[in-house]
Amino acid sequence: MGQERSLVVISAGVSQPSSTRLLADRLAAATSDELAARGLRASVTTIELRDLAHEVVNMTLTGFASGALSDALAKLAAADGVIAVTPVFTASYAGLFKSFVDVLDKDALAGMPVLLGATGGTGRHSLVLEYALRPLFGYLHADVVGTGVFAATDDWADGGGDDVKPLPERIRRAGRELAETVAEREPAKPVGLYDAVPSFEDLLGH
Repeated sequence: MGQERSLVVISAGVSQPSSTRLLADRLAAATSDELAARGLRASVTTIELRDLAHEVVNMTLTGFASGALSDALAKLAAADGVIAVTPVFTASYAGLFKSFVDVLDKDALAGMPVLLGATGGTGRHSLVLEYALRPLFGYLHADVVGTGVFAATDDWADGGGDDVKPLPERIRRAGRELAETVAEREPAKPVGLYDAVPSFEDLLGH
């Protein structure tokens, strides 16, 4: 196996176990398999936002990251690709998900290959990928792959092949697109522990 690529998975599920985490894991596995097919090793780090909720609120109020949040921001800044998955609440992404995005440095995801995913109780929410998530990451100048993956509760039901339950094929296609984009980029350079923390100039600008 050749060079290593770093994947950071952001999961905003609030329950445990979580269908959001399940989708995130499936997308990471599909991407890793596609990278392996291209002779690249995948190093996967999963950030569970529910475990960082208090630190995210603290940074929102103080402007400083501490503990596990500081480490998570550093790993995100050093990633070669990102998989971001959120549950749908009130027809949009989860508040915890948006709060985490709000504390990111404005350039943290610029040019970063990103695969978007979302989960919800019904397929009626599937367009959240296009009207909420894609514009958000477009604003951050991320390189969002064409295929996003939405998984409704019924998509996880047993039975049926890919023609009946197309979720597995959507996951494979999205993973392939992210792997292709990641493979084409130069590997990210390691960053310092506090490189992802906003500067005083950025803080004063808010």
